[in-house]
Amino acid sequence: MTGLNAPVKDDDSSKPAVSVVIPVYNSQTTLLELANRLAGVLRETSDRYELVLVNDGSRDGSWDQINQLAANHEWIRGINLMRNYGQHNALLCGIRAAKYEVIVVMDDDLQHPPEEIPLLLRKLAEGYDVVYATPQEGQHGLLRNAAARITKLALQSALGAETAGKVSPYRAFRTRVRDAFIDYRSSFVSIDVLLAWGTNRFASVPVRYDPRKAGSSQYTFRQLVTHALNMMTGFSILPLQLATLVGFAFTLFGMVVLAYVLGRYLIHGVDVRGFTFLASIVIIFSGAQLFALGVFGEYLARMYVRIMERPSYFVRGTTPESLAEIHSGSANAARK
Repeated sequence: MTGLNAPVKDDDSSKPAVSVVIPVYNSQTTLLELANRLAGVLRETSDRYELVLVNDGSRDGSWDQINQLAANHEWIRGINLMRNYGQHNALLCGIRAAKYEVIVVMDDDLQHPPEEIPLLLRKLAEGYDVVYATPQEGQHGLLRNAAARITKLALQSALGAETAGKVSPYRAFRTRVRDAFIDYRSSFVSIDVLLAWGTNRFASVPVRYDPRKAGSSQYTFRQLVTHALNMMTGFSILPLQLATLVGFAFTLFGMVVLAYVLGRYLIHGVDVRGFTFLASIVIIFSGAQLFALGVFGEYLARMYVRIMERPSYFVRGTTPESLAEIHSGSANAARK
């Protein structure tokens, strides 16, 4: 492989230092098993490692469980957010707090087997900057899979069609990539888009996904579609380009209709009548204008929100010895 996307293999064969970042929401019953399985995997694959658990406004005893785990294991740290900000916002907080050279991001429901982490690290060692763990087969129902396809379609303008098709919430990447978005301040967050700001060396590996051990998915069809729309209007100019094309298409259509009407009247002397026809044309053009105005309004709303400088997240508290680490995920930390 050659060109900008070509990976450069690591010269250092030593085990990488790994930070595992997990957003937590109502997962009290799965955290202990998740930590135990991670401990066994990380001991075999890494010289130094940590687990950063970001409690994203859980309504159960997740934060108490995180505190207990942190008290019993020095390699586990916890961050408690003020409220539920969303998965990607919680991930951004944890990514900034990570200390080591490689960051692995996974879910808290045990659908992402920790035992697959070595596959991600081996692929990363080939010289890639971001590696996605793509499920070997579909894991959700028809609507959920359809919403996931919409989300990936929204990512194409930022990541490229090939990479967007393999995106998953189970991923590993080099910590230095976060330098590209270390100062990002918007409340609209998409980790995959932010990663694309820092590199174009993406790869994927097929892995096993397990059934959910407890609870249900926090992402509904509506939430996934909303997330896709947020990505398109927050990180891409694709909707504006689409509005331009729609406007051009309807203008061309209007010119064809006008030419047809004038032709019948001037050449054949036929008086073109019909209120219904005229009303239909007006409705079509009005719809196109409202569609374009809606797109412009979405972008204005994004600008308004960013001018307000709403935080991506706000921390309520941390486990002992974690406070100093929350924002140490800076360019200096990434170069260690």
